[in-house]
Amino acid sequence: MKLGLAGFPQTGKRTLFKLLTGQDGAPGSLGVARVRDQRLNNLAALYNPEKVVPAIMDFVLLPDLDTDAQHNAAALKGLESVDVICHLIRAFADDTVFHICGEVDARRDAHSFAEELLLNDLLFVEKRLERLEKERGKKDDARSKAELVLLPRVQEHLEANAPLSAFTFTEEEEKLVSSYPLLTRKSLLIVLNVGEDQLSSSELLYPLETHFAEWNFKALAVSAKIEEELTQLDEEERRGFLEDLGLDSPALDRLTQLCYESLGLISFFTVGEDEVRAWAVRRDALAPEAGRAIHTDIEKGFIRVEVVKYEDLIELGDWQKAKETGKLQQKGRDYATLDGDVMQFLFKV
Repeated sequence: MKLGLAGFPQTGKRTLFKLLTGQDGAPGSLGVARVRDQRLNNLAALYNPEKVVPAIMDFVLLPDLDTDAQHNAAALKGLESVDVICHLIRAFADDTVFHICGEVDARRDAHSFAEELLLNDLLFVEKRLERLEKERGKKDDARSKAELVLLPRVQEHLEANAPLSAFTFTEEEEKLVSSYPLLTRKSLLIVLNVGEDQLSSSELLYPLETHFAEWNFKALAVSAKIEEELTQLDEEERRGFLEDLGLDSPALDRLTQLCYESLGLISFFTVGEDEVRAWAVRRDALAPEAGRAIHTDIEKGFIRVEVVKYEDLIELGDWQKAKETGKLQQKGRDYATLDGDVMQFLFKV
């Protein structure tokens, strides 16, 4: 599961990429970001383990976008292989920092990028239809016939400036388009790189929420400059700085959580004196699939799983107490994993 970080030049993409992954990035760079989850820290404080391992997700830094659509082929091509499109937009004002459009306008930049995604999908559908029409009579297989029925409807939808995240596909149609490089079907996460005085304002986000109502869309305001400063402070100084800003936690923490949610992932935990770890798994994954995240042998030899809710374990402070108080549940292979489950698998290979 991968996120693609896109945006115009001078938006702070490389700074954000480094903050998330710890890597200096060039276009095309792939980095691993840890999911910042306070629950993992609290469980670690409970068990004091030798090792603490967070859940992770992949980020790819894409080439700069351009106001000339013809120059965006590389960036759009790179988005085909990601699961979530993360569009970083500059919203802070600074006369010393060049803006490719001449002036800062976050709403304009968001709309412009959305139009690029829509146009990309429309061009693909038009070319696919042209090819199918040329092959009509020579290649009249069932798939081609089904595409010729579906794609004109998809084309009409896109021509109305509506993303394909708002198009209802049947199960059979999903199979037809699953290999298509359609970008407006993907989750879209818009991140506004704001100034310190804009962090608590919703005025920038509200217009985006209205415009992107039909999209599979989330938005967040982050100040890359402030987040960079926070990384240089010790824990006590960081808390004081956040209090002065009126924030409970760094925006980078909230961003990683939002990215994680956009990927359709949740975390379950395993605990012990040797290791406390968060594991990434798709939402509603059945217990054997969750076990596979740890090792394929667990899925193959799955017997059952013991589950304690995170809140119960923190309150009781001990796995054995959870068992004695009935907070520990025995679940079978049809159990759908919930975010925050603390799990212990029983299996035999």
